[in-house]
This record gives sequence, structure tokens and C-alpha cells, in this order.
Amino acid sequence: MWNDVHHFRGASAATVQYLLVLDALNFCFWPEPSWDYNRLALALKSAYLADASCFQAERLAHLTQEDTRQLLGGGDDIPLLPQRTTLLRELGRVLAARWEGQPLNLVTAATHSASNLVALMSAEFPGFRDHTIYRGHPVYFYKRAQIFVGDLWGSFEGQGAGRFDDIDQLTMFADYRVPQLLRAEGILDYSERLATIVDLHRELPSGSELEIEIRATTVHAVELLRRALAARGYQITALELDWILWNAGEAQQEQLPAHHRTLTIYY
Repeated sequence: MWNDVHHFRGASAATVQYLLVLDALNFCFWPEPSWDYNRLALALKSAYLADASCFQAERLAHLTQEDTRQLLGGGDDIPLLPQRTTLLRELGRVLAARWEGQPLNLVTAATHSASNLVALMSAEFPGFRDHTIYRGHPVYFYKRAQIFVGDLWGSFEGQGAGRFDDIDQLTMFADYRVPQLLRAEGILDYSERLATIVDLHRELPSGSELEIEIRATTVHAVELLRRALAARGYQITALELDWILWNAGEAQQEQLPAHHRTLTIYY
């Protein structure tokens, strides 16, 4: 299922470097329809092929906002550009200070454990700390940290830097496309209040109860789907099921009801 058309794949160190930068920026592909995930992945691939030093830690640490714009192919339609610049600088600083500038060292330190790598990502990089509080209880999504692990697993086909002996411990990646699809299929049923907010394209604040509930119920629903498939003899991880659902949602997005709108760096 790995897409080599839009993604870079080469030597191990370079591939890990590319994927880490990609997943540092893997969020908020709205409101501009021209800005989507494939455009991001392809822009970064093109940037690396044009200049293999563009993702080096020292360069990332000193990026300007205009540097980030050019790295992403230029244009004025890139959402949250200041935040993306901040995240890349953070990535560069931490890698240079703690990991000899090499993302592969970080991956190696996880000792082939998906859970370890997610924990490392959230510990090392504040921009990957996708957690919140819901009615006094901590809730951990870690969408981009988990998807980095998933992308390594997919790109390396479960071998080498992409070997994770506990890949089944990942949840689906809580975003806005999968709940959009699940709602259309009748798997998620929004309250009248929530449906009105979403359908009228009103923004849901990041960390609000409704936003957390959409993400949490999506994770739970996909896990229930996975278990139902397993009961019928189809062994599939939440990661693989997420990929199937996300791609289906992308293909059908023009026919689906609106997705919820939350301006956030986390998805």
C-alpha cells in the first residue's frame, strides 16, 4: 500500500529523515483544496531530490518562514505556515543537540518497538505531544507520532528501520477524514448540535469537548471494526485499517458530508 509516486524512498538514513520531516508537517490540509497530503509529500520529495542537504538538522534549526514556504513548493495557500516553520526548527534543534543530527539514531533507540518510538517522539519533540484533558482525565492521541511509526513500517515494508515487533499496538490516526467517512457510513452518529456546527463549517476549537469526542470515538469505532474483521478471519492492524479508510475518504471527499474543522498542528 506504500505510495512511491508521492513519497521519497532511498537509503535508510535519508528515508527516515524524509519521513520525520513529512510527519512533522502532516496536519491541516484545509481550507485550501489545492493543499493536500500528496502535495506535501511530493513537495518534500522534490526538495530532497534537488538538494539532499535540505533536511539536515542544522539547516532545519535555522529555517525562516520563507525557507519553509519554498521547501513546500511555494505558494500562498499553505495553512499554518508560521507553526510549520516553528516545528521544523524544533526538529532541527533537538536532532542536532541530542541525536547527532540523525533521525535514524532516534529510531534505533526505540529497539524495534512502536510503543517505544511513540514515547520517544512525544518526549523529545513538544510539537508531537498530541494530548489533552477531557473532563479531568488525560487523553493521548499522538496522531503524528504514531503515523511516523506507521510510515516507517510501510516504507521499509516492516524490515530494518521499519521493523516494529509491536506494530499492532498503534491505534488509528485520529484526524478529520476518517470520522467524515464513518459518519457518512452511519458508523458515527453526531448529535444535532454537533452536526449543525460541522455542516455549517463552523470551527471546533482544539481541545474542546466536541473535538475530543470526535477523535476519541473515531479511534474506538475503528478498533471495533478491526475486532469485527478479526472475528470473521481477517487479520488486520488498526494502522492498515486506517490507511484503507483514509484512502477511501480521500477518494470520496467531494461526495461526503463536511468534515469537522479544527485549526491545529496535531492533525
